Order: sequence, then structure tokens, then C-alpha cells
Amino acid sequence: MNSQPHPLSHAEYTRSVDEERYPDDPHVPLDEPFVNAAGSILNVLLERFTSVALIESHPGAVRANHYHKTDWHYAYVLSGSVVYGWRPADSTENVQVRTFTTGQMFFTPPRVAHVMYFPERTTFMTFARNKRDHDSHEGDVVRLPPIFDARWSPFTGQFTIGADGFEPSGGPRS
Repeated sequence: MNSQPHPLSHAEYTRSVDEERYPDDPHVPLDEPFVNAAGSILNVLLERFTSVALIESHPGAVRANHYHKTDWHYAYVLSGSVVYGWRPADSTENVQVRTFTTGQMFFTPPRVAHVMYFPERTTFMTFARNKRDHDSHEGDVVRLPPIFDARWSPFTGQFTIGADGFEPSGGPRS
């Protein structure tokens, strides 16, 4: 994970999405939570969206391998981790790969091919522009052949990611 501060604040990032100026970096910066004697409040999303989905994924699961024609979505990781791969939909460039963990959020704009690998049990929420019912979602999705491959090794206790020739090793235990 990049330890450099994000160049945009949470409000600037989400406002740019609301104005259809999509940032290149999928990592969405979050502000520090408000904390008092009653607990804490974390503002996860400051702009408009249409639907929310709660998604649970089993260790080793792969989701997506598609892009959306018009939809965008934020994904907030409640628990676990997501190895996220992405590239422009009509591109043959190597897939970029980043891992997001509990308490982090990432963004997928329209026409960005993406895939998610779950090295451990993971629960996340998506906040989307379009309706998330099955017919609306599937009508906006363009399925792709696998753009990403992840393999778990019980011998090394690690997974290897292969994405169009890009093969970094490592990651959290599954």
C-alpha cells in the first residue's frame, strides 16, 4: 500500500466523481472519524449514490472480470482484504493491482475493466450510481475473459497474482 498522503481530500475525491471527473487512483481517502464519549462516526461517502449492496466473499473467490457501461461504484471493506485489478476497458495494457484492507475504500469508474480476488473471508459494501437489482446490474455489465489470476500456495502460505504477465508474489495469509 502506498504510504504517501493522498493528493485529494475525501470531499475533493467524491466531489470529482459526482461531477464525472474520475480520478486515476482507485484509492479513496477517508477523513479521520469524529470521536467522543459515545463512540465514533466515520463519514464513508459524502456524495450521491443510488444503491448499496452488502457483499460477502469466501477465501479464494474471484468476482467481477467485467466493466460497467455507465455505472460506477465505491467499495468499502468492512472486514478482510481485496486484491483489486483494473485497467481501461478497451486497453491491452497490463492490469494494475492493489490490495485494499479493512477500513479502506476504492472506486471503479465506468468503462474500467476490474476484477477482485479475496485471499480471506471478506465483507464489503458497494455504493453505486445505478440500481443494483439483478436486471439493471446485468444490463450494464460487459463480461470479460479473465484478466487476473490468483493462486494460493499451501506450501509458501502466500498467493501469487498473475495479470496479463504481471506476477507479483506475496500478500496476506488466507
